[in-house]
Amino acid sequence: MSIYKRKETWWIQFTAPDGSRVQQSAGTQIKQEAQELHDKLKAEAWRVKNLGAKPRYTWQEAVVRWLTEQSHKKSIETDKVRLRWLDMHLNNFKLDEITKPKIDAIKNGKKNEGVSNATVNRTLALLRSILNRAKHDWEWLDSTPNIRLFPEKATRIRWLSHEESDRLIEELPEHLKAMTCFTLATGLRESNVTGLQWNQIDLQRRCAWIHADQAKGKKAIAVPLNKEALKIIEQQIDKHDTHVFTYKGNPVTRANNHAWEKALIRANITDFRWHDLRHTWASWHVQNGTPLHVLKELGGWSDLTMVLRYAHLSSKHLEEYAGNSNL
Repeated sequence: MSIYKRKETWWIQFTAPDGSRVQQSAGTQIKQEAQELHDKLKAEAWRVKNLGAKPRYTWQEAVVRWLTEQSHKKSIETDKVRLRWLDMHLNNFKLDEITKPKIDAIKNGKKNEGVSNATVNRTLALLRSILNRAKHDWEWLDSTPNIRLFPEKATRIRWLSHEESDRLIEELPEHLKAMTCFTLATGLRESNVTGLQWNQIDLQRRCAWIHADQAKGKKAIAVPLNKEALKIIEQQIDKHDTHVFTYKGNPVTRANNHAWEKALIRANITDFRWHDLRHTWASWHVQNGTPLHVLKELGGWSDLTMVLRYAHLSSKHLEEYAGNSNL
């Protein structure tokens, strides 16, 4: 049977000239549309086998391969949400049919949902990433269309003054207070703090380390422990066999929780997330004279691009040149 129904959706099945078996959803509840797609796929398979034409791959085939290769990504679930939305526009398209007019239609469709330019851009960036992979790595495409992103507003980095941090720490429960102070002393991300284990700590050498599979940049990070960080670590000794930070005898799995949000309200601090503690740590470093290339190593960033966000907070490295404009 060339086409058949599963529940309400039509499916396609046939044996290609090269002996391979093709079986896939037609993505439609209309029999005529399913038959047209079946005939198109069968003709394409004949063309590839008998005329030596280059195979034409579908968007769905690219998505499946991309998800398989990118399954390690921490943001893979977010990517799946975006891909499900894109599927409404690209379901049965061949990759070479995804032209600039089609991309403009996708861009406008997303924008018309009332979302921000940044949200539209994240979807377009994912689409561009898959098309580029299809061209450069898989050799499924000879060329890709240019995808222009919407302009985005520059966002201000949110960080706390020392007075604000004191107010916040005062309002936090003990387990969150310890993790907050540790973050302000080390700049580690939330997952690295909540997941920190004793086998990652060397008190004698005054350091900790984040393994490559725990780091956002996939590179191991050495973390020097200052006096404040060491003091906090020592206060956690004997609370748990494996994990450093605990709550009621169990490892903490999430720090950015209701208790954190309520403490922010009591401290009268707005527009602040847990991750902004890392921004605060970096901002304090720059204001105290830490060179940007050193901050890069301390924070485990792969290049200076992210670190340059904090450059405006200090002009010390420019002082010796400030008088050069005098006649």
